[in-house]
Amino acid sequence: MDEEKIREIYKLISPHLNEKLRRLYIAGEALKEGWGGISKLSRITGISRETISNGIKELQNEACALSDEETIPTRQTRIRKEGGGRKKLTYKDPSIQQDLKLLLEPATRGDPESPLLWSSKSVRKLAEELKKQGHKISHETVRTMLLDMGYSLQANFKTIELNQHVDRNEQFEYIYQNLRDAQSRNQPVISVDTKKKELVGNYKNNGEEWCPKEEPTEVNVHDFLDKELGKAIPFGVYDITNNQGWVSIGIDHDTSAFAVSSIRSWWNEMGKAVYPQAQELVITADSGGSNGSRRRMWKTELQKFADETGLTLHILHFPPGTSKWNKIEHRMFSNITKNWRGKPLVSLEVIVNLIANTTTRAGLVINCAVDKSPYPTGIKVTDCELNNVNLHRDSFHGDWNYKIQPH
Repeated sequence: MDEEKIREIYKLISPHLNEKLRRLYIAGEALKEGWGGISKLSRITGISRETISNGIKELQNEACALSDEETIPTRQTRIRKEGGGRKKLTYKDPSIQQDLKLLLEPATRGDPESPLLWSSKSVRKLAEELKKQGHKISHETVRTMLLDMGYSLQANFKTIELNQHVDRNEQFEYIYQNLRDAQSRNQPVISVDTKKKELVGNYKNNGEEWCPKEEPTEVNVHDFLDKELGKAIPFGVYDITNNQGWVSIGIDHDTSAFAVSSIRSWWNEMGKAVYPQAQELVITADSGGSNGSRRRMWKTELQKFADETGLTLHILHFPPGTSKWNKIEHRMFSNITKNWRGKPLVSLEVIVNLIANTTTRAGLVINCAVDKSPYPTGIKVTDCELNNVNLHRDSFHGDWNYKIQPH
């Protein structure tokens, strides 16, 4: 049972239990938790470890007596009346809770005099700071007070999106309408992007994998680049309509030429057979990276692809800062990451097999191949070459939405 559930149940029934029953109930929960249960229940309820340990001894003694068919002693255990026993620290030191709140107040982040502005707010450091203010308190009591005050350990949560363009929602609507229109005419619609570069070698890969107990897969201690094995650069193409994808594994550089080459590979290996009557190809992409809306080489390479295939390419870019909405991210790349979690990517062959064997209940199919071609950086596209691109900008945000037609 998770901590929040135990805490809720304890708060619900605690007022109806006397001291002994409360102690025995928590002791029983600690026994169910197994190793570490005493510490966990002490942290949740604020009851001391010693009290929980005594409750466990009482339960075990009574169990032993029953198993030996002995008569349970009839001696009545003294139970303190409600409100008896040692008073809580907040009763004896009323100002301590307010002082603790001030140490945790987010507003103090901008106060250079705040004692904990530049250090971690661990329970031990909070206890030390309270002691400096004249309070007598241990770090365990600080932990209990924080839980009673409704605090918990929480990681940063990504919710704030910066640089939101004023036409962001309108662009989303524009992309959606164009995709629906192309799909209604049985024209291919793809989402493209580069996945995170991966070190090739016996390195730690995030996630867990089932292994014999205490026999984890051993990997290198340090993630230093192996110059012989290098890095893998996965560029993906996801067919939104048919839930199929292609991944080219580059080994050189993530350039616009590599991006368009990956699209070309998808078309030749998969797309052409699925869409034999296609006249147009709709491509959704981020605004940055090798397929960025301002990349000159992205446009000149797409022109070469259009001339080769005779397809009119309709490119639709997501606004800056919204790459997570690209379909390929959560329909293909996320499933690839799940499939190879905990598996060291020791070679290109392993990477290709792990990607190609990624499937979902929805029927996702992915093909994959290594692209060993060189893609040098630093190549300049002249104004003359850019002007030769048969580019027609859409009436709405022509910098994000445009067509490239074959010559």
